[in-house]
Amino acid sequence: MSPPRTPGRTDPMDAPGTQSVWELAWPSMALFALHALVGIVDLVFVGSLGTQAVASVGVASQLHFFLFGLMAAVTMGTVALVARASGAGNWNEVGAVTHASVLLAVAIAAVAMLAIPAARSLVGLLGVEPAVATLGGECLRILFAFNVPFAVGVTISMALRGAGDVRTPLAVGIAVNAINIVADYVLIFGKFGAPVMGPQGSALASGIAFTSGMLLLSWLWLRNHLVIPRGPWLATLTRTRCRRILRIGIPTALEQAAWHIGLLLFLGIVANFGTEPVSAYMIGVRILSFCFVPGLGFSTAASILVGQNLGAGRPDRAAHSGWRASVGAVLVMGAVGLLIIALAPSLAGWFGSAGETTTNLAVTFIYILGAAQPLMAVEFALGGALRGAGDTRFPLVAILTGLFVFRLGAAIFIAGPIFGTVTAVWCCLIADYAVKAAMLAWRFANGRWKRVEV
Repeated sequence: MSPPRTPGRTDPMDAPGTQSVWELAWPSMALFALHALVGIVDLVFVGSLGTQAVASVGVASQLHFFLFGLMAAVTMGTVALVARASGAGNWNEVGAVTHASVLLAVAIAAVAMLAIPAARSLVGLLGVEPAVATLGGECLRILFAFNVPFAVGVTISMALRGAGDVRTPLAVGIAVNAINIVADYVLIFGKFGAPVMGPQGSALASGIAFTSGMLLLSWLWLRNHLVIPRGPWLATLTRTRCRRILRIGIPTALEQAAWHIGLLLFLGIVANFGTEPVSAYMIGVRILSFCFVPGLGFSTAASILVGQNLGAGRPDRAAHSGWRASVGAVLVMGAVGLLIIALAPSLAGWFGSAGETTTNLAVTFIYILGAAQPLMAVEFALGGALRGAGDTRFPLVAILTGLFVFRLGAAIFIAGPIFGTVTAVWCCLIADYAVKAAMLAWRFANGRWKRVEV
């Protein structure tokens, strides 16, 4: 069956699996760059309120990202199965997988909302100062309240990417990010008659943006303006289909959960050095999120092309797509990393109101993580390629090894027995990314992912 067509609309999937890496990567890069820009603007707004406000919003965001990790139990299976089905020309299955995935995502998001009463305690577990835990808990509580629209929007967007339509998520993302920035300004500072909400306004602005994106995507789907066919909801939620989605997605969810737990543990180690290093870490991550943008774009392209080519019975072409995505990611991320390293003092200067100590530490962090960009590029691209093939277990092994052994293990040793500096702790990031890049390259080269059953 051919994908549904709306009069006057060009279908992005006329030839599944024939799009180039760059065709699929650049819209995703543009979208992720917009997300990164909004994160920077958000933190600049909040940064004018002081270092505790920066730390509170940053920690709440890190904890809310944990939900995205849980959602991977559904979304990664969605991408892999939709890519396989579209590559094979089975558009009925594309629609069925998407419907089932949305229902599963809503269930996960609703269960996660049970953590709302414990929001302050969750932030406090990171060892931050009591004032940061209280304020961060209030922000996290607001973010959790928007779990369901967040889950629906993310799942539909991932299904579109799996089908090769990366431009619709970009168009919707432009609108969503514009809403987020305007809402940030209005709610944080109390403009146009709105109450002054401070950091909590940042969280509410994000929730409003999530909901806007979900409503827009749902409207487009109902109006048959998406490449994904509409169909019956409950009839698609079969045991076999759900098992296929979760069998692929659960290892990625565990990987994301391990990653987020590792990041939070790493943040806890950094917190032992004071609030300034925590704020500097958050600022550095937000600035360097621009470096991650190409990696996310090439990861998306690799997942789509590998999945579609395997679905079409072309494993050699799938392998070629994965390696091309990896080379492109290394070149682009390396160049962007060098640029941001060169501009580090100026970029950190945007957050001067957070204090001189904080901005100086942020510059140091940017230098360290900027040097790791080529290694991160390999992880992004080849990790995405393996997941697109449905080989989601090995990336889990890689992240457990790199993050928990080489990053956290070394950081705990440095911060404990030898009482090192926070700069020494941050240097453990390079060892982590080097190990993961080597492991993923080995796995992709041996070709076992071509025979994974999905």
